[in-house]
Amino acid sequence: MIWGFMTPAHIITLILAAVMNVALYYLLRNKSQKTQTLVLLPFSLLGIAAIIYNLLMWDAPLSYLPLHLCSINAILLPIVVLTRNKTLGNLLLVWCLGALAAIVLNFEMVNVELFSDVFFFYYFPHVFEFGVPILLFRLKLVEKDYKCIPSTLGITMVIYTFVHLMNKLINSCTDTHVNYMFSVEATNPLVAFFHSLIPVEYWYMYMVLPIVAAYLLAVYSPQILAKYRSGKQTVQ
Repeated sequence: MIWGFMTPAHIITLILAAVMNVALYYLLRNKSQKTQTLVLLPFSLLGIAAIIYNLLMWDAPLSYLPLHLCSINAILLPIVVLTRNKTLGNLLLVWCLGALAAIVLNFEMVNVELFSDVFFFYYFPHVFEFGVPILLFRLKLVEKDYKCIPSTLGITMVIYTFVHLMNKLINSCTDTHVNYMFSVEATNPLVAFFHSLIPVEYWYMYMVLPIVAAYLLAVYSPQILAKYRSGKQTVQ
């Protein structure tokens, strides 16, 4: 059976992704921080396992460098779990959307067989690259802080620009064509929509910013409003 897109199998795996992360929260919510960290750490390492798998499994290492957003997320995630770094934690709170998009908009993986190793090393890392950053905040292991919005946006743009330059370098110096973070060409319907609005490589992916802005507003608006009300009461 293949995974497919919005097939019964795909929909079941989306529901399962939510169930696994919610179950982890209820399992850990009354545990000590040490226990929470020890349990979340193996899940946070799945993405690194996937990077290693892809580099070793396929005879095309330049095509499987850890330069996609989810791969960089995978590298940073165990660091955040262990250090509880506020800046990186708030960054991954946004980057986790990429992992969610990867399992919902699985256009490049629709023909993958369920229960295959390829499916395992794609699906489960993305499930927890999405869920673990959120769990870190729900379990109060990392502090949510709206003051991290500038660093989140700045780091994201720097990383994206670096990845685009790597795309151009690899494509110009080798026979391999890469498109990390989709900065060179639109290879799925969502990215193609962005490209239709700004038909220029690199720049068209900045159409993601309105989505990110709406998400940041939803995430941080309660904290911002509470700070604003507290400031007003102090003045009075």
